[in-house]
Amino acid sequence: MPSNDPQAIVDNQPMSRFQWGVVAIMIGLNALDGFDVLSISFASPGIAKDWGIDRAALGIVLSMELIGMAIGSLLLGGLADRIGRRNTILLCLVVMAAGMFGASASHDVYQLSGWRVLTGLGVGGMLAATNAAVAEVSNLARRNLAVVLMAAGYPVGAIIGGSISQRLLVQYDWRAVFVFGAVATLAFIPLVLWRSPESISFLLTRRPANALERINATLARMGHAAVDALPPVAVKAAKVPIARLFSGANLAPTVLLTIAYLAHIMTFYFILKWVPKIVVDMGFEPAAAAGVLIAANVGGVTGSVLLGLLTAKVRLMALTVAAMLASVVMITLFGRGQATLDELTTIAAIAGFFTNAGVVGLYALVARSFGTEVRASATGFVIGIGRGGSAAAPAIAGFLFAAGYGLPVVAMLMAGGSLVAAIALVVLARVQKAAA
Repeated sequence: MPSNDPQAIVDNQPMSRFQWGVVAIMIGLNALDGFDVLSISFASPGIAKDWGIDRAALGIVLSMELIGMAIGSLLLGGLADRIGRRNTILLCLVVMAAGMFGASASHDVYQLSGWRVLTGLGVGGMLAATNAAVAEVSNLARRNLAVVLMAAGYPVGAIIGGSISQRLLVQYDWRAVFVFGAVATLAFIPLVLWRSPESISFLLTRRPANALERINATLARMGHAAVDALPPVAVKAAKVPIARLFSGANLAPTVLLTIAYLAHIMTFYFILKWVPKIVVDMGFEPAAAAGVLIAANVGGVTGSVLLGLLTAKVRLMALTVAAMLASVVMITLFGRGQATLDELTTIAAIAGFFTNAGVVGLYALVARSFGTEVRASATGFVIGIGRGGSAAAPAIAGFLFAAGYGLPVVAMLMAGGSLVAAIALVVLARVQKAAA
């Protein structure tokens, strides 16, 4: 191993406790994203009751932070390739906290929508930065697992946040959900400052004036010896990273992963955004509705972890396609309706298992399909376009419901997104095989 190649040290040496600690922080940040995004779902029954809005209007509100996430992923994902993963994460935490506090003080749909867009801006940038940060702090042997575990933080945040929301909704109104989310968001700022240094891979690519000192400091925290000098720059970082996504070997994964993410995330957000309202409309209390959403996310955590463990034995692409095909079946089954709350909870949990496994599989595929110089930009682009398009999912479902279509028809239509995603991944696998 070259003594002056920090990237080779990170890639080939065993993961240290410090590295796993950074991964754990990124899991926590993604959990925060999970709660921040789904907070509107937990609050939606109370909002609809207080303001007297119908399903069509509520569907638009449920889509607002997804629009913000699209903008944030596109803008702040590229920013992470210029100013660093750590600085971008800190900026996004401030933006997210402001959006959550603002949402808690909203008095009408327009104010709430604006604050949810702002929250989404922070969440979108966070997703791009954390995905890149986890991939770059992990060694080659554990990279897929680390990225999958990071993505699994999303349903963990929904579970923990949902459990707390259930208790808050018993004592307080829906505004308390947003206040809790804002406080939790601010609490992560000192943790990131303390235990999450800038990515060695980023510093090697961008080469700031103090790059050697910062890299050696991080290597020391990982338990490795310092290097005397940095290796020559192999590839100069592009001034406009987004342009590189549509050239050479980046073109096929950019297009096909974007299609796959856009299609599957529409199915994913249909189930997550509409479960509480559907359950309440069946005659159950809002606290029970939050319980069903928690069950869906418990299934999501299980699916994420299992997929991560299976990556050591089964190809990631095959696992992700299989999860998406199973997602089609389960979302369609969910739409058939269930006789009891227990049956509904069980089906929601299994649907969450497969839909979330598909999402985390996509994150891992994105992380390994692009180089350091464009990784955050690629993640931001895929997530940004996907989330921008998926913003229509809750609204489309709301309009379909308002037009008189029943849950079975709406669920079957929305499940089609996972099928399109699976087809896009099969095409990508064939393209990559031909190129190899």
